[in-house]
Amino acid sequence: MKSQDTPFEGGPMDGRVLPVLLGPTGHPPKTYRIPVPDAAGGPPTVLVYRRVPRGHSKRLGLPVGWKYQYDPEAEADTHTGPKWPWSRPPAQPNG
Repeated sequence: MKSQDTPFEGGPMDGRVLPVLLGPTGHPPKTYRIPVPDAAGGPPTVLVYRRVPRGHSKRLGLPVGWKYQYDPEAEADTHTGPKWPWSRPPAQPNG
């Protein structure tokens, strides 16, 4: 599999460059989750980074490369699979 050195911005990984595996289309994943172990032995904290374009080409405006930007609000998001049109969240009881 191919990998690409991808920079990280914001959060604890700010300024670091990590090799990220590319998918079949040649793009890195849309989200990158980094589990950080707890010093007290509790459950690990998960840092979530979202893929954003590094820049755009002048002529066509296509993304030139990718980078990851820290997303602190996405830590509670646990959905990792694709969003199919027929998939719905579980029904909430009325009460």
